[in-house]
Amino acid sequence: MQNPQPLFNAKGAPYTKGTCSVCGAGMNRLGASELHAGMERPQNSEGSRPKSKRTRRSKTHGQPPISNLQPPTSNFQLPTSKLVIVESPAKARTVGRFLGRGYRVRASIGHIRDLPLRQMGVDIEHNFRPHYVITPKKKNVVKELKSDAANASEVFLATDPDREGEAISWHLAAALETALRDKPVHRVEFHEITNDAINHAFANPREINQQLVDAQQARRVLDRLVGYTISPLLRKKVSKSNLSAGRVQSVAVRLVVEREREIQAFVPV
Repeated sequence: MQNPQPLFNAKGAPYTKGTCSVCGAGMNRLGASELHAGMERPQNSEGSRPKSKRTRRSKTHGQPPISNLQPPTSNFQLPTSKLVIVESPAKARTVGRFLGRGYRVRASIGHIRDLPLRQMGVDIEHNFRPHYVITPKKKNVVKELKSDAANASEVFLATDPDREGEAISWHLAAALETALRDKPVHRVEFHEITNDAINHAFANPREINQQLVDAQQARRVLDRLVGYTISPLLRKKVSKSNLSAGRVQSVAVRLVVEREREIQAFVPV
């Protein structure tokens, strides 16, 4: 370093100012050097400097003050969009990307209504009429879907293209009835999640197929009748509380038992 000058910064820390011996550029070197010997260290100049009062800036970022804001008029409405209801959240995200703006895609996460858990739920005396209730775990889902449907201009029921999916759409239409009044409600189905398939489905909506719904209801009612009638007898005979009987599993178990007895009775020649 050439032309070194011992100095102190504003906080009283020593440093040496000079020029580089190679390039001639100015440079500073922190720390005390031999040149600082005998020099009196100045007091912290920042500590003695009076602090200026800072004025608090408004956080409105260019917005008008609250006193100037006017309340919305009585006919003010939030922008509406078309509501699409599918079954799974993953499918909702994918379908939403294909449909783009103007559509709000939500998921029912499977069935939202079913027969009551601790009752038969089937009126045998009146043509086996089922009594459906909203399942406890789906009450919040139904509440959110009602809110979305109330703010939508149209509703598309895009559940799976089978009898279970058709029944889910039917249950959705019934559970959201109050929010769907005076709104167009369409049933759309697609067998693959592609842009072409989704566009074709929404270009060709249809009504809910009541025959598919009835097929699903018949299966569900039979499951309940067999399960609630035979399961208590099975537990009483076997004395195991976790056993249950079913429309399909009971017949399947019998086939397995009959086959096992044939194997045990077989006598090789």
